[in-house]
Amino acid sequence: MDLRVLLRCWRLFSDDSVLQAVHLSCDRMAAGGIYDHLGGGFHRYSTDARWLVPHFEKMLYDNGLRLSVYSELFQISRNGEYNRVVSETLDYVRREMAQPDGGFCSAQDADSEGEEGRFFVWTYEEIVQVLGVGEADMFCSAYEVIPTGNWEGFSILNRPRPFAAVADDHGLSQQELVNALMPMKDRLFSRRQQRIVPDTDDKVITAWNGMMISGVALAARVTGDESAARMAGRAADYIFTQMRTSDGRLLHSVRENRGSIVGFLDDYVDVLNVVSAHRESRIPYPAFFGIDGDGDLHRGFMYFEGWLLSIGRWDSLTAG
Repeated sequence: MDLRVLLRCWRLFSDDSVLQAVHLSCDRMAAGGIYDHLGGGFHRYSTDARWLVPHFEKMLYDNGLRLSVYSELFQISRNGEYNRVVSETLDYVRREMAQPDGGFCSAQDADSEGEEGRFFVWTYEEIVQVLGVGEADMFCSAYEVIPTGNWEGFSILNRPRPFAAVADDHGLSQQELVNALMPMKDRLFSRRQQRIVPDTDDKVITAWNGMMISGVALAARVTGDESAARMAGRAADYIFTQMRTSDGRLLHSVRENRGSIVGFLDDYVDVLNVVSAHRESRIPYPAFFGIDGDGDLHRGFMYFEGWLLSIGRWDSLTAG
């Protein structure tokens, strides 16, 4: 992820302007409509310059990568906002993406009821109906819910103004505002769950699971969240015990305990990153001891001085 590359540059060269660029990007994403302010987690990407209007699909790999960068930013700055994003994203992953056997689902649709984003957007009248006029006034001023909407007649929840400014408008401290908004968000989340929920793709993809496991493991190490550590351990154990061919190679994907496609280069690379996360976090992954990812990479993917994307006999590529 480019933001983590910038963090490496900051550590190497002590250039604070690089760190500030990462802060700016992450602050804008966390305040924008690309972030799910009620349920946690990030949508796929933004379609505008202010991060307001996302493509509402949620992808496992996006959330795994963002968990990593926000965890690292929290580790650097101890800024509670980054910790909140990490915590809420972990809650989202536990609730909606983690499967009982350990693996993570790959994606959630953007559409429900035949409309993109319908599950996530609100009208001003809906907010008033759930919260009442007084609380709705506070919530709507914090999350830009307006009678005319900010997108196609609906409002996408986002935070265009700092909480400190909103708190001043209501005669509160910033922490008092945050505390007041939390039960409102819970009630709106409960109402949202009564809507038709977007479909979930429950296919388990090795590379994407590797990204999420690495992100969850780093979050667990930085925040001390033991349940996150256990979630990462279960997912890693699933990858290393269930997503293997009979001769020990990784599978690319599994659904309903069936998989036939042998892993690609990125599957192996992201699994090796999981091994690195395991060593740093000391999360107990008992199945690690049966994988030879580095050996498989060199035997199956090495092509002269480069790498093949899929495994196979390189000499067949030059035949004829």
